[in-house]
Parts: sequence; structure tokens; C-alpha cells
Amino acid sequence: MKTIITRVTFIVLAAFFMVACGEKDTKPAVVKEVEETKTVSKTKKLELEKKQLTFGFIKLTDMAPLAIAKELGYFKEEGLYVKVEAQSNWKNILDRVIDGQLDGSHMLAGQPIAAGIGFGRSADLVTPFSMDLNGNGITVSNDVWKKMKPNVPLGDDGKPLHPIKADALKPVIKEYKDKNVQFNMGMVYPVSTHNYEIRYWLAAAGINPGMYTKANTQGQIDAEVLLSVTPPPQMPQALQSGSILGYCVGEPWNQQAVSKGIGVPVVTNYDIWKNNPEKVFVMTKKFVEDNPNTTLAITKALIRAGKWLDDPSNRLEAVKILSRPEYVGAPEDVLANSMTGTFEFEKGDKRSMPDFNVFYKYDATYPFYSDGIWFLTQMRRWGQITEAKPKEWYSETIKDIYRPDIWKKAANLLVEEGQIPASDIPDTDGYKPATTEFIDGKLYDAKDPIGYVNSFSIGNKD
Repeated sequence: MKTIITRVTFIVLAAFFMVACGEKDTKPAVVKEVEETKTVSKTKKLELEKKQLTFGFIKLTDMAPLAIAKELGYFKEEGLYVKVEAQSNWKNILDRVIDGQLDGSHMLAGQPIAAGIGFGRSADLVTPFSMDLNGNGITVSNDVWKKMKPNVPLGDDGKPLHPIKADALKPVIKEYKDKNVQFNMGMVYPVSTHNYEIRYWLAAAGINPGMYTKANTQGQIDAEVLLSVTPPPQMPQALQSGSILGYCVGEPWNQQAVSKGIGVPVVTNYDIWKNNPEKVFVMTKKFVEDNPNTTLAITKALIRAGKWLDDPSNRLEAVKILSRPEYVGAPEDVLANSMTGTFEFEKGDKRSMPDFNVFYKYDATYPFYSDGIWFLTQMRRWGQITEAKPKEWYSETIKDIYRPDIWKKAANLLVEEGQIPASDIPDTDGYKPATTEFIDGKLYDAKDPIGYVNSFSIGNKD
């Protein structure tokens, strides 16, 4: 206490002495001391059309850029005053963005695309920002895993070799069918990455996950596995109750099944499609047109959040933030399982997976046309797009929805401010190179969407 009093006395006396001597700088020394240590923001604020904003999200790890942009003050530095609100389900998010109750939202990559082509509710939506890569898994019940496990090759350490293909599940499905028992699995939404990933995984093993038609929008025609919608936070409970035997979902709901001892993740979407796009940030086309500078400011803040998140030294802090009830609200140890570069399959079988959650590297935040076109090919493959489309339709359709031009403007402003290096802006026409990094080794070339659709044995052909 004596030391504190002496220091305060010294500062006050110093200030008095400066004034008495006619010093031009008349600010008290204690104020000067604070000012000298204060960090000056490099952000050059834009002339914003709208400053008070409300954004939505679902309680999933991949909403992290929104939480970080808010908690670290990136939105505020842009002059934005943002409320971030959890929503009950993906349909609610879509409706509230379209109706203007939300200015923007964390959203399934397929949602703005489906709205643009009129599958479900029609609307003109735009995404200038991809929120992450990877981050999903497919989990099965303990009983199903027990039956699958004898069909899975083992490594020298006696543990299952990964990735585990759905070939190991095929005889289990047959066993249920022979007993006249439906094999039910969950996914989060008809146009979610999860729906297309679990379908891709099953079909790669010759298991028919069902077709959509104009008359039947359940997607269960000729299905050997019945897929149905379950909101992400309800997945573990549905698995435990036996209403579903497995599911595809984002984190932390696969790791939650491990933590609770009710299920086993068997594959991640990193192995189904390496570095696949997952969620996007979406606004209406009208909002973007009416608020161009606000849109740029939002995108800038989110890019910065993604960059911060991909610094491994920040992940534990991110876990603490996400564990709060207003964000994901899952226990820190459950979130850390995947957010800190590992992923746990069976209890005790924790493996290194540094790219399970990617928020910035590999150009993760850039909204590539080729990513959007992949979703269109899957919508056509499974019948959500009911008629064949010409090759040009795919690129023309996605360019109205995915807006890398906005991303580039925002990123260039960040380069000018010194927030990111110029080398972080990809030199691209909006298309990633063709790739075979899928669990079945199929070639995906976004510039040949019809050839890709036709390459599959299960699904529509054009």
C-alpha cells in the first residue's frame, strides 16, 4: 500500500512541477502514461450505411469467427455495433435473414444456393465470406460400432485404420434389413454439407441413401438408410434414445457423444473431401446493395477473426470463449478435443488432426465458385434439382450467390492497413484446381459439372 501511495504522490507532484515550470504539455502524467501504452488501431473506418447489426448462428464450433470478431473488438474497430444471437434451427435462421430480422448469419453453405435456385424458400442471398473448412464427423451408436468394428482393418498398434469407409457399415445395414428394422440416421438439414457428406460416404460403398423427386422431398426413395433432419445440439440425445443409429454433424456434437459414452465417430469430413468448405456468412442481396461499405466492414472483421483463429496459440482462448453459454455452451474439454488439433474416436483413441478445424489457411475464407458448384452437383445428383441443366447454368447460378469480388475488396483494405500480407490474397479465377481428394478418389472439376454428376454409379445422370 505504501508503494502505491508513494507512486501516486510522485505522479501528482510531477504533474504539478510541469505546470509550475510553464510546460506546454499540461496533461497529467498519469494520463500521458496510459496514452503512451495504448494500442492505436490500424483500421481505416469506412463510411458505414448501417452500424447497429444483429447476426444469427447455430451452436456449433464453426460459428467461431463471429464470436471472435465480436469478443476481440474487430467489429467495433470497423465502427460496427453487433449483437450475435443463437437461433433454434437452420430453417429459422434462413427465414429470419430473408425477412430482415437478422442482418446476416452463420449459415449452411447449401442454404443460399438452394434459396437461389428455388429449392425450399426462394430468395436472393449472397455470401462474401466462407467461415471454415472441415469440422464435421459421422458418428454411430455403440451397438452399431460394435457390429462394424470386425469389418474394419487394424493397424500395427491394434487400432482401427482410418479413414473408415462405409463398406464396414454395409453388412450391419443388411442385418437390420433382414430383421425388418429401419436403419435411421440423422443429418442437420436437406441442403446441409452434412446431408451431402453422409450421402457421399454411404454411396461410395454402394449404399443407396435415397433420392429426392418433385413429388417427394424427403429424399428417401429407394433408400437403404433413412436420413432425417435433427438439429445439431439434439443429435447426441436422439442417438442415446435410439431414434437414430448414427448421424453427421459439426462439432462439438461428435465429441459430445464420445464424452457421454454413447457413440463413436467413425470418419470426419476431412477424409470424405479433404479441406471441404463448411459454413458461410450470408446476407440478402438487398442488404449488400443497400449497405456496400457495411458489407465490406463486416467481411474485413470476419477475415481478421479467421486469421486469429488459425494461430494455434490462440485456440485455447477461443475454446474458453466458445464454451460460454451465449455461444456454443459445451464444456471446454469437449470443444478442445477438436479445436486444438486432435480428434477422439473411441474413448482413449485420440489422434492428431491439425486440420480438423481450419478458419484461414488454405484460403479458407475465400468464397470459391468451385465450392458452390460442388453443392449444385450434389443437389442434382440426389434429385433436389429435378431436371438436367446445361454446363453454363452451374457457373452462372453460383456467380449470383458467391461474391469473391466483395471478399477481395475487403482483403485489399486489410492489406493496406497492414492487417494481412498481400500473399494471403489468392491469385484465382474463383475456381480451385481439379481434385481427387475424396474418399472414393473421384475427380472433381468444377468446370465440368455434368461429367462429375455422371461419374457416380448411384444418383441422377445427365
